Amino acid sequence: MKMAHMREELPTIYLARHAETTWSLTGQHTGLTDLPLTERGESNARRLGDRLSGLTIARVFTSSLRRARRTCELAGFGPVAEIDHDLVEWDYGEYEGRRTVEIRAKRPDWQLFRDGCPDGESPQQVAARADRVMHRVRAVPGDVLLFSSGHFLRMLAARWIGVETSSANSFMLSTASLSALGYEHSLERPVIRLWNDTQHAVMPNEQEACLAHVSTK
Repeated sequence: MKMAHMREELPTIYLARHAETTWSLTGQHTGLTDLPLTERGESNARRLGDRLSGLTIARVFTSSLRRARRTCELAGFGPVAEIDHDLVEWDYGEYEGRRTVEIRAKRPDWQLFRDGCPDGESPQQVAARADRVMHRVRAVPGDVLLFSSGHFLRMLAARWIGVETSSANSFMLSTASLSALGYEHSLERPVIRLWNDTQHAVMPNEQEACLAHVSTK
């Protein structure tokens, strides 16, 4: 498949966040809980496939979690996708299923990308997974497509451009969105080329409410 390329010779790493689940709608932290997509989520996963319909890629990797794998399948990449367990979402430990407002009721200054989660992963542990993913995709001679979850992809973007992991807190990422990492002029200048593109997706009627929760997933 081919698309109006965002690159000339340098490779691009496309990032697809999984489509909508019931917990992404309510703003609950969804780490390793293996939720299915909603009906709208499945529709938007197919629309994401239409958005990617011209893309030429060398490798496709997906998280092992159901929501990412299903998004990958509905987007049309299931037959060629490889499972990469490093692409799973953050292990939120005690904060699994909880909303940011609930957590901050007890820890007002809590920030995921700085503080991590009790009995879950630290930012350093998630960053280490992101580094392993970067190592693998940089070894691919061509474009790569990744299907994963919101907080992990935000960490990956922060590691890609070499900023503090806490800076990922500012990288809003919606469900069924498309983003792209790449380079400017040379492999020594990694950049974010596209971020949180949702032009292909049907947003929920509760969009404003969902955006208020975006920091939670």
